[in-house]
Amino acid sequence: MTSRREFLSVASLAATGIVLSPLVACSREAPTTGAATTATATPAPATGPMLTRPIPSTGEQLPVIGAGTSGSYEVALDSQEYQTLKDVARIFFEGGGSVIDTSPNYSNAEDVVGALLDEGGWRERCFLATKLAADSRAELEAQWADSLRRLRTDRVELLAVHNLRNLTEAMPFARELKEQGLVKYIGLTHYLTSAHGELLQAMQDEQPDFIQVNYSVNSPAAASRLLPAAADQGVAVMINRAFDDGRLFARVGGRALPGWAAEAGVTSWSQMFLKFAISHPAVTVVIPATGKSDRQADQLNAGHGELLTAAQQEELVGMFS
Repeated sequence: MTSRREFLSVASLAATGIVLSPLVACSREAPTTGAATTATATPAPATGPMLTRPIPSTGEQLPVIGAGTSGSYEVALDSQEYQTLKDVARIFFEGGGSVIDTSPNYSNAEDVVGALLDEGGWRERCFLATKLAADSRAELEAQWADSLRRLRTDRVELLAVHNLRNLTEAMPFARELKEQGLVKYIGLTHYLTSAHGELLQAMQDEQPDFIQVNYSVNSPAAASRLLPAAADQGVAVMINRAFDDGRLFARVGGRALPGWAAEAGVTSWSQMFLKFAISHPAVTVVIPATGKSDRQADQLNAGHGELLTAAQQEELVGMFS
């Protein structure tokens, strides 16, 4: 885990590159807790555009709050949960979101994402990310073809090698797809702090456009070496596990937010945990998952208002260390 001194030195960097995006643009769930204890069941949407950050390799701007699909999107297409996800998707896109991250490993999540984008007419507004996770070239090719079919598309914006699996075959295949124009960006992912060293080395060796990594108030180790290295190398960063798979909400219970929360426009612990992630200047987008409409609206609100100062970030790390 990063030391307080290391964290503060990184967090105190200027958050360069952050701008405003248009309002309309293309994991585990979080309970919606309010400024003191509990928020209203239907949080009011934030006004104005969401903050965006550029992808270093191209300068393309992405809204800082995206959507993950592990768990929450693994539902039957004929279920009530899927009907609810239609409203979640509407709130997400109308609220300025664009990045949806999925994987062939998340049971039927790709099918659900594809159906939502198709039925809602959201595909052209979506920055769609999926992954490669197979152990041979033939299996990678078959998996990719199946992902396109399930996602109901002929391309994706980001294709990442899932948890560095079969890197020696998966990354060359991803590059081929990028050269063919079927993939815009390629990346590497992992979700464990214990893999940060391996991910750092792979990032340096492979020169991807993106990495995806875990980073949260109770697991801030990525700020020590990995996030600064990504910034130095010009690699975009997607953050997973910002809620530590929901464990952080069990820890806050009925605890009030810090007294300075209102200064950053934060009205829930969900927003606080997400704003912590995007306040690091190397972070491009964070991808919380939810299948609930009110929680989706609450999460999007984290993409508005002031970022957290270095001192505020350090205080949060101290609270949850």
